[in-house]
Amino acid sequence: MAKKNILTYEGLQKLEEELQELKVVKRHEIAQKIKEAREQGDLSENAEYDAAKDEQRDIEARIEAIEAILKNAEVVVEDEVDLDKISVGCKVRILDTEYDEELEYKIVGSTEANSLKGKISNESPLGRALLGARVGDEVKVEAPVGELTYRVLEIQKSN
Repeated sequence: MAKKNILTYEGLQKLEEELQELKVVKRHEIAQKIKEAREQGDLSENAEYDAAKDEQRDIEARIEAIEAILKNAEVVVEDEVDLDKISVGCKVRILDTEYDEELEYKIVGSTEANSLKGKISNESPLGRALLGARVGDEVKVEAPVGELTYRVLEIQKSN
């Protein structure tokens, strides 16, 4: 059985927009590039044709990947997230007890995770440790540098 892909509503919208862009705009652009490359003649030594075919393959692979994600998507309704404990779709403020540093993350499904934007996966070591924790709880996370401890300071709606 395929794994459920947990998405926030925002993540679902972004994937649907990307899929639409790929199917409508990018497919048309790449078909045009292939047509122009074919018109140049001999395809066996045509770098533009090879590049266009590679790009077409990449676009089709991404379309297939997005469709697979959406087929098994489970959307978290962020307005209904229980703020008593951490779950997918909420924003958390935690304290790194070793460095006395406050961190803020949004807990999302693995397909939306982007640590540079403060979005961590529910499947990551920290995300998994935080799930179910309440304000005031301390969670321990096994990391390559050793065990890290975080204290949950606040749980809030992400929007």
